[in-house]
Amino acid sequence: MASILSKKQKKKQKNTTLSHLKTLGHDLLSSRAHINNLPVLLSYVSSTSPPQYVLESLLSLQSFFTPVLPDLPPSSSKPSAPNNSQDDPEFIYRTWLRSKFDEFVKLLIDVLISTQFDETLKEVVLDTIMEFVKLGNGGKFHSAIYHKLLHNIVHSTSPVEFLLDLLVSKYFKYIDIRYFTYISVEKISRTLGEKGVSDNKNLGVDGNNESDSKESVEHIHNIHYILSHIPPLEGSVDKTDHEMWSESGENEDSSGKHKVEEKQKKTEQHNSKILSTANIVKRMKQKFSKAWITFLKLSLPLDVYKEVLANLHQVVIPYFSNPVILCDFLTRSYDIGGVISVMALSSLFILMTQHGLEYPNFYEKLYALLVPSIFMAKHRSKFFQLLDSCLKSPLLPAYLAAAFAKKLSRLSISIPPSGALVTTALIHNLLRRHPSINCLVHREVGDESVKDDSEAGKMTADSVDGTITGGNQLVRKRGIDYFNNEESDPKKSSAMRSSLWEIDTLRHHYCPPVSRFVLSLENDLTVRAKTTEMSIKDFSSGSYATIFGDEIRRRVKQVPLAFYKATPTSLFSESEFAGWTFKHDNKKTTIESVEVDQAVAK
Repeated sequence: MASILSKKQKKKQKNTTLSHLKTLGHDLLSSRAHINNLPVLLSYVSSTSPPQYVLESLLSLQSFFTPVLPDLPPSSSKPSAPNNSQDDPEFIYRTWLRSKFDEFVKLLIDVLISTQFDETLKEVVLDTIMEFVKLGNGGKFHSAIYHKLLHNIVHSTSPVEFLLDLLVSKYFKYIDIRYFTYISVEKISRTLGEKGVSDNKNLGVDGNNESDSKESVEHIHNIHYILSHIPPLEGSVDKTDHEMWSESGENEDSSGKHKVEEKQKKTEQHNSKILSTANIVKRMKQKFSKAWITFLKLSLPLDVYKEVLANLHQVVIPYFSNPVILCDFLTRSYDIGGVISVMALSSLFILMTQHGLEYPNFYEKLYALLVPSIFMAKHRSKFFQLLDSCLKSPLLPAYLAAAFAKKLSRLSISIPPSGALVTTALIHNLLRRHPSINCLVHREVGDESVKDDSEAGKMTADSVDGTITGGNQLVRKRGIDYFNNEESDPKKSSAMRSSLWEIDTLRHHYCPPVSRFVLSLENDLTVRAKTTEMSIKDFSSGSYATIFGDEIRRRVKQVPLAFYKATPTSLFSESEFAGWTFKHDNKKTTIESVEVDQAVAK
C-alpha cells in the first residue's frame, strides 16, 4: 500500500509545476483552511525532488513556521499540558504542527548532507535551519535542533567540508553558538568513545569492524575540524559585549505576545542563567575543557594526533580551566617516543614550568630523544629551543649536564653541518651555565678522575672500562673514552669521566662555518661577564641551504688565488718530492708491453 502511495506521489510531483507550488504556498500562508497544503509541500523537500521545487517549498514552509514557532508545544513524548487541554482542538492542532515542524527539520538536514544538490541551495538550507535554532524554543536558542544538525554533519558519509566552512565563517562568531557547539561536541565524542569500547569487546564477532573503524576515523576528523576552528574566547571574562545569535523573543507577533510574556516571567531566572552573555562567558572555559578532554580520550588517527600535539600548547592550554588535567594525555604521548614525544614536549614543558606538574622521569625521556634522526625532524627547531630551556636551570645536577653535553658532542660527528652548529651552541650554553662540567673541555691522561655525582663511592675495578683502582686514584688507559653512548640512563653513562674530544675534531670539519664556530668554545666560559649565551633560535632551523646562503653573502677579505709565472708541465714539482721523477719513460713502457705480448702468445 505504501509503495502504491509513493508511486502516486511521484506521478503527482511529475505533473506538478513550479507555479502550482507557489499557489500552494500562498494559500497555506493566507488561511488555515488550506492547512492540508502543508504535507503536500513537505513531500517536495527531499533529495529526489528537483532543486527549484525544494527551494520553493522551503521558502513557503519557512514563512509559515517562523511566526507560529513560539506558540508550539515542546516536541516530547510526555504530555506537557493537563488532560483537559489535551482535548482542546487548538492544542491538538498545535501538537500536529509541532510534529510536522520536526519532520520539516529532519528533511532539511537530509537535504543538507545530500550530494544531489549544489552549494547554493545547501547554504539556503543551512540558513533556514539556523533561523529555526534561533527561534525554535519559544524565541530562545533551540539546542536540540542544533545538536541534531551537528550530529548529522559529523556522522555524514558524504564530504561535509563546505558545510563546516559555512558554520565557521558565518556562525562561529556568535558566543552562544560556540557555547552549545562545545556541549554538542562533548556528547558526540562521548558516544563515539562508548561505541569504540563496545566495538573492541565485540571484535571478531562481526565482520564489519574495518568499515566501522574507517567511519569512526572520518567522524573524528570532522570533530577535530570543528573544535580547532572555533575562535577562542579572548579578552576578559567580565566582558559582556559578545555578539549572540539568539535574542530574547524579539520576533514574536502581537497575537502571542502576552502568552510569551507570561512564559518569560515563569522562566526568567532559568533563561537568564542559561542564555545571558555573562554566564555563557563564565561557563565557556568549563565547556571548552570538557569538549577537548572527551575528544582526547578517543582513539585518534595518527595525522590528527600529530596535529593536536603540534597546536595544543597554543590553542588549548591557554584557555583550559585546569590545564593539569591534560597531564595524562601528554605523559602518555611523551612516553611513546620518536616524533610523538618531540611534539608533546612543548605542552608538557608548559605544564611543568607554569602549572606545577611533576614528572620524575622527564630528563631521562628527554635524553632518550637525542638521536641522529631528530636533526632531520620537521619540528626540530622548536625541540632544540625547548631542550635549551629545559637545561637552563642552575639546580641541574652536574652528572646530568655532563651527560647531555657529552651526548650532543658525540652526535655532532655523525650529523649534518647544520646539526653540528646546533649541538655546539647547546654545549656552549651548558658549559657557561654549569662551571662544574668545564673539566670535560680538557683532561690530561693520569689526572685524578672526577667521580660522578650519582655514583660517588660506587666505582670499583672494572677490566672492561680499562681502569685499575689503587686507593682513591684511578689510572687510565690512553685512548679510552668511558662514556657509554648506548646507555639510556644519563646517570649510568659515565659522562663525568669522559671529555669533549669530539668538539676538538670539529675544528677540522669539512664545512668552514662549523670549524669557525667551534672556536667560540676556546673562550673562558667560566667568566660570564666576558661571554654571552648563544641564541639557539638562530641555529635550530638550519640546513644545507641556509649554510650555503650565509657563505655566499659572507664578505671575505683575502681570497686565495692560483697564480703561476710559467705554465705547469706536471701535477707536482720535483722540489716538493726529492728523489722522485714524474716523467713518462716511453722506452721502458715499450719493452714491458712486448714482454707481456710474448707471454700471452706462449
